[in-house]
Amino acid sequence: MNKQQWLKKAIIVGMCTTMGLGTLMATGIGTAPAAAATATVSKGQSIVNLGKKYLGVRYVFGASTSTTRYFDCSSFTKYIFGRYGITLPRTSAAQAKVGRAVTKANLRVGDLVFFSSGSRSTGSNVTHVAVYAGNGKILHTYGSPGVTISDLNSGTWKRTYVKSRRVL
Repeated sequence: MNKQQWLKKAIIVGMCTTMGLGTLMATGIGTAPAAAATATVSKGQSIVNLGKKYLGVRYVFGASTSTTRYFDCSSFTKYIFGRYGITLPRTSAAQAKVGRAVTKANLRVGDLVFFSSGSRSTGSNVTHVAVYAGNGKILHTYGSPGVTISDLNSGTWKRTYVKSRRVL
């Protein structure tokens, strides 16, 4: 086969390939539906994913909402929710009044979970807020671990659970 014949065949194969792929793309045959093609992530999961980027960031009671160098529980939730267009009040007690009530059994990723814990604990008074991260885990910040993931259904968090709210 000479150079000219080879070039002619290469052009024909290229044109056929282009036309064939163009037809497939135009008809959608052989392509996955858009929803399946890209993994859809809920807003709640996006908020939790953002929060996880701050794992280990230290806890400072009364932390400013204008920094990500340290957080307290409510400045943390205010910040990560705010990045997704959800404005929360500054304190955990005030955050406990927004959205709608949701039972512990019906928690979804991204729900706010409230506790009455620590030295300020007075029964049903809200003193701490966390974000439900799924699978019985909460994402929050307190004390020496700073931003961390804890088990909602054991220890302090099980004993001091007060309520949950859905703001998404």
